Amino acid sequence: MIPKNKGSHIKQAVVLLNMGGASSIFELETFLKNMFADPHILRIKSAFVRKLIANFIIYKRLDEAKKNYQAIGGSSPIVPLTFSLTQKLNELDPQVFYTYAMRYTPPYAQMVVEELKAKGIEEITLFSMYPQYSTATTLSSLEDFQKALDLAQYQPKLSIIDRYFNEIEFCECIIDSIQKNLQNQDSKDFTLIFSAHGIPQSFVDEGDPYQKECEENVKCITQLLSQKNMHFKEIILSYQSKVGPTKWLEPSTQDIIRKLKNKKVIIYPLAFSVDNSETLFELHIDLRKIAQKEGILDFIVCPCLNDSDEFAHFILNQIRRTSNV
Repeated sequence: MIPKNKGSHIKQAVVLLNMGGASSIFELETFLKNMFADPHILRIKSAFVRKLIANFIIYKRLDEAKKNYQAIGGSSPIVPLTFSLTQKLNELDPQVFYTYAMRYTPPYAQMVVEELKAKGIEEITLFSMYPQYSTATTLSSLEDFQKALDLAQYQPKLSIIDRYFNEIEFCECIIDSIQKNLQNQDSKDFTLIFSAHGIPQSFVDEGDPYQKECEENVKCITQLLSQKNMHFKEIILSYQSKVGPTKWLEPSTQDIIRKLKNKKVIIYPLAFSVDNSETLFELHIDLRKIAQKEGILDFIVCPCLNDSDEFAHFILNQIRRTSNV
């Protein structure tokens, strides 16, 4: 994974942390098993009981998940897009090694840690690809990486960037994406929806800051939009990807779309920094079908920031401001 032009003199590294995604339909079951084995996702104290319930969930969901993956081309784009982003970062900042670790699919944290240790990396910055902090995502990835460090008996100097939802430069990146995807259409004709990945309401009740940070993220963007004289019919925060019968954060993005008959809609995937199966299938395919059924006049889905120049420069600036790298 280390580019040829990055030799052994490199002593500092930045690791982008994300959930990962199946690179093929054959890897999908492994992805689901790893995800539901995570006690931060399926919050059952007994590992044995958690495994039983996880196997039942996978049994019920696997066929549908395979169909969804087939609809988006058979693989998640999250790994190749993240690889492309790290390549860009390596070119922009040749004094530091940029790589990535995924939580539920390769490259796993243990693989990345072994490589960094072998290369003699002395300082590591962990950069969460989740803009808003959640115990189900951010904390899980950070603990996973720390566990890999412990198993490798490797103690580099460690810095962590675990959220950036209220950073002006990040919000500017989102606004730039919205502007580009409007393609000179009048924003006043559109309802702007920020669709974030949902989590169970119980997580928030237990103190998870995710919902509050999503709301603050939208508030920051809304203020900047106003300063730029960009106004929408309405700006709405909603949540997607609900699983199971328990109560999740509301309102759901699907319910919001059903209420916008004969309206124009633009959606930005707020909690995702890189496109994945949930953005491609749920927003671009599943939600678009609902929009067509409900007579939505125009339906625009913005891509995630992905490997854009703007996002790459934001990451560089964040690292330089908040870490020792």
